[in-house]
Amino acid sequence: SSGINAEWPLRPGEMKNNKCKLAKWTVSSILAGSDLLKFGYVTRSMPRSSGESIGHSILGTQEFIPKQFAAQISLDMNNAWGILRVIVDRCMQLKDGKYVLYKEPGKGILRIYKVPLNTFEEDNDDSDEEEEGK
Repeated sequence: SSGINAEWPLRPGEMKNNKCKLAKWTVSSILAGSDLLKFGYVTRSMPRSSGESIGHSILGTQEFIPKQFAAQISLDMNNAWGILRVIVDRCMQLKDGKYVLYKEPGKGILRIYKVPLNTFEEDNDDSDEEEEGK
């Protein structure tokens, strides 16, 4: 169906708490040319008491047409492209190097941090030595 299924509505609290995720998934589905965007609602099968891993139960799913869902959550693709343009323009002003783009949790703040060039690279020296010894 193209609209919200009344049996599994997105509640205002869920919308507020997950607005960034919903927008990200919606933009991704639009850019990918997807015909449908499907959300699943899950709950823990048992409460966490012993710290052991627990299972989850699927409560239901809901399908949306991405562009219609974007309108329902007030997502403007022109604004999304504008935000991307600002980020790219800012990155183009930076000196050569490696950077991390970080969104402050719960805030509308993006920060750019310069990091050493070898950051996030795995040390492959051990695997090279093993291959040479064979």
